[in-house]
Amino acid sequence: MEHFTIATEAEKNPDFRRVLWTGKYSQLVIMTIPPGGEIGEEVHEDVDQILTFVSGVGEAVVSGQKKAVAQGDLVVVPAGRKHNFVNTGPNPLVLYTVYGPPEHADKAVHRTKEEADKMEEAGKDEPPTQK
Repeated sequence: MEHFTIATEAEKNPDFRRVLWTGKYSQLVIMTIPPGGEIGEEVHEDVDQILTFVSGVGEAVVSGQKKAVAQGDLVVVPAGRKHNFVNTGPNPLVLYTVYGPPEHADKAVHRTKEEADKMEEAGKDEPPTQK
């Protein structure tokens, strides 16, 4: 059994992105976006994503629609939708997200957005293949 006190795990995470668990059909990831930072505009063609915000404040942009987000908010990003999440506050924007199917390499840790981008561009952040 995997068990996480997810808000605590997310809050103590200093890294931009850390994969906590990867299954065959979904993946649990925690993220910390620094003040003034963002996830970066992207589209996951074949992956649904659900993001839950633990602390901080930010702005969700999904398919051109903007919405302020804060602790306790949840945003659903269906596959194929352009999206971005921006930290608009003075403190880190902390969240956890579930991808279905997995989007990142199992156990991946990206300390910064720049590191995450480099790993993705180099093809070193690929999800496990379906078996």
